Amino acid sequence: MKTIWTYAEHLPPVPDASRLYLGEGGTPLVKSRYIGKAIGLDHLYFKLENLNPTGSYKDRFASVLVSQMRAAGQTVCLATSSGNTGAALSAYCAAAGIQCVLVVVDGAPLPKIRQMQLYGAEILMVSDFGKSAQVTGHVFAKLTELCQMHQLPLPISAFHYCPSAMLGVQTMVYEIMEQLPQAPNHIFSPAGGGGLTLAMGRGVVSAKAATKVHCVQPEGNDTIASALRWGQEKAIPVDYSTTRISGLQVANVIDGNEVVNTCRQLGGRGYVVTDTEVFNWHQELARREGIFGEPAGAVALTGVVQALRLGELSPSDVVVCPITGSGFKDMNAVERNFGLPDVSAISIAEGLGRIEQFIS
Repeated sequence: MKTIWTYAEHLPPVPDASRLYLGEGGTPLVKSRYIGKAIGLDHLYFKLENLNPTGSYKDRFASVLVSQMRAAGQTVCLATSSGNTGAALSAYCAAAGIQCVLVVVDGAPLPKIRQMQLYGAEILMVSDFGKSAQVTGHVFAKLTELCQMHQLPLPISAFHYCPSAMLGVQTMVYEIMEQLPQAPNHIFSPAGGGGLTLAMGRGVVSAKAATKVHCVQPEGNDTIASALRWGQEKAIPVDYSTTRISGLQVANVIDGNEVVNTCRQLGGRGYVVTDTEVFNWHQELARREGIFGEPAGAVALTGVVQALRLGELSPSDVVVCPITGSGFKDMNAVERNFGLPDVSAISIAEGLGRIEQFIS
């Protein structure tokens, strides 16, 4: 069975006895049955990171980080999260017997918060954290100071803060390379602070593959994608993130400069997409492919559609999109965006009559 620890030679050294495994890694890579053909791609694949233990790719990060904490004998984890990182850390801390305290972004989806709480984490939501670059920077600075004072890591899923734990995220690329007959031509990655995209890029470099890694961002949080596309050397923070795509509301640059540099070296481009487009493909993934991802998981696909529209992909290209997390993480987005009909109890006679309409 493939796990992230299958690639231990690419991970920081952790004694076997301290390694935590809850089933992370080894996620399926499935070929599109409908959307690929509909948009003009013969070989479109989805990496189903929503099938990790807590429902997102962040389990790869948490497994490594909490294993390191366990090996160091640390008993408290102080971290920040927009949702998925917090859920992953709280689960792995629970398994390790480590107290988890999480400062979450303003407006983090309630289902993600409830998941963290169920694992036993203490939750603090700070007003405008994750939206305002100034507030976010202040929170990061204060937490960094606290963690340094108490000799603790600050588990933010970014290379800027936790480069060794982010190596766990890079294992996704090694799996993709093994799951396909040959390296894909393109990987499209959604980005908030850029950690996932940088992990993809560095994974491709480590695997010595000829794969272009592209950065896709919602227009309400365009810190990296436009800089990459238009030849700028550095990412640009936004004053206030306005996107409604949970998990990608990161106004600060964080890993953005390294993303620009790495993607550019690999021939990757930046794509800026609208929230409306993302929610459309979020629904299409569910209805056409049977894949219920979180809205952020549809961002990469939305970038693929834009690349095709711009003539930047060929029909025969092999393209991979990560489905970053489960749709159950953000049911509020489903209720808010899709206008699904209410369901109420009816009589058996009325029910049979409606069934007849469907099967006749």
